[in-house]
Parts: sequence; structure tokens; C-alpha cells
Amino acid sequence: MVTASIVLYKQTYAEIKTLLLGVDQSEINILFIIDNSPVDTFKDEIRKNHPTIEYIHHPANPGFGAAHNIAIRKAIAMGSSYHFVVNPDILLQEKTVESMVDFMEKNSDVGMAMPQVLNPDETIQYLPKLLPTPISFFKRILYRKFGFFSSFISKFELRYVSPSLVYDTPIISGCFTLFRVSALKEIGLYDDRFFMYLEDWDISRRMNAKYRTVYFPKASVVHGYAAGSSKSFRLFKVHLRSIRLYFGKWGWLIDKKRVNINRCTLDQFR
Repeated sequence: MVTASIVLYKQTYAEIKTLLLGVDQSEINILFIIDNSPVDTFKDEIRKNHPTIEYIHHPANPGFGAAHNIAIRKAIAMGSSYHFVVNPDILLQEKTVESMVDFMEKNSDVGMAMPQVLNPDETIQYLPKLLPTPISFFKRILYRKFGFFSSFISKFELRYVSPSLVYDTPIISGCFTLFRVSALKEIGLYDDRFFMYLEDWDISRRMNAKYRTVYFPKASVVHGYAAGSSKSFRLFKVHLRSIRLYFGKWGWLIDKKRVNINRCTLDQFR
């Protein structure tokens, strides 16, 4: 069985309709929608038009990872083998789901994978990454604003690697992620303490400690990347809190495992 989950917050039905139609046409058996919005404005429309969707209204809004955990626990109880975590601003390409599941079926040591993620203009979003240091975040901000540290960004975001190469990466983006459910049961679900941001980096690192975490560009999706924390002071504060939580958990300056993991990642490309 293949399951998936989408977490919503104040989206309209029109904004997710194309995604839902893509899911309906894929090999996903059950899609869980966890709606963290204050009002369940299109619950009836979803239930009427999409019989394979289980809609759950959760106005308490526990956060991105915690909401997906609701769906993942249901997927585990149903006996799902693979579970996709999907952002609402994703558009599926033809055979994305099928290609990724087939890859996992043929590679039992892979616990987590992501496809190639494209902008709406079909340029590549560079989402696989090395494990970060605290300074990584400041360099990324300066790169986005002023173009500084371009050589660092090329290495940190693995931009210099061939975009068609399948490879292991310790950081996988949460915008579209495929999990092996048996591996999730072993390493644990999303850390509920991350309300938003870096919960995907945290679970990638935990998965990478026991299983391969893979960038699989033979499949692709389109993602409307928002970078909300760079446009909203409230989200920027949420992002800062997640950064403090992440490094408080994994280590700020001293993290020998980070060094070794990044070295092993880069050694693939020598």
C-alpha cells in the first residue's frame, strides 16, 4: 500500500485541485489531508470529489511535522509500505509516484528519497544539501541578498553535481519526500518540537544514520517555492527558533559526525 499526506493552512480548494487530481491518477491508495485551518471550508467538496482522500480537520494547528505525524500514524496502522509527504504547492509529473516507489522496491537500503524539484519555469531548485553548520544559514542569507559566498553555496547545496545523477544526500527537502514506512517505525516520526522549518533536516539526519537518503532525479515534481521566512518577520522568528532547536539537538560548533557524513557525501563525486 502507498499512502500520502498533505498539510493545509488557509489554502483554497482551487489552489490544491490540480495536485489532488494528480494524486487521484497516481498509484497512491490513500491521501490524508490534515487541514490546520481555523475553518474546514472545503471538507464536503473534497469528500464528494475525491473518494480516496481522508480529510481531517485539525484547527489546533500543531505545526507541519506534527500534523504529518497524524497521517503517518494512520498509514502505519493501515499497513502502508511507502508514504509520501507532499506540500500543497506541488504539481506531480507523469509517473513520479510510480518511479519513486519502484526505485525503493529495488533498493531496500533506502529509507527516504526525494525527486528532482523544479520551479514553475522548469529550472532546478537546489534542495539536497550537506549537513549545516550555524554559519551556513548566515552565508545562505548573504548569498540570496547579495550573491556572496557563491562557491560555498555551490558545495553546500551540491549545485556542481550533475542534475541527472542519483546520489546519497544527508538532507532531503520536506516539500516532496518518500519514506519507507518500516524505516520510519525504526527511527521515529517528525520531531513535534519543530513547529515549521528544519523538521525535514532533522528527520533526514536521523534516517541517514541507519538508511540511505537519496536524491532521485529520474522522477520530478514542480514546486512553487515560497521562502516565507524571508518575507515575513513572524515566520523568520519561527525559523530562528527551529535553528536553535536543530543545533541544540545535534551540536553547534562541535559535531564530529557532521564532518564525517559530509565528507562521505562529497567523496561520491570524486
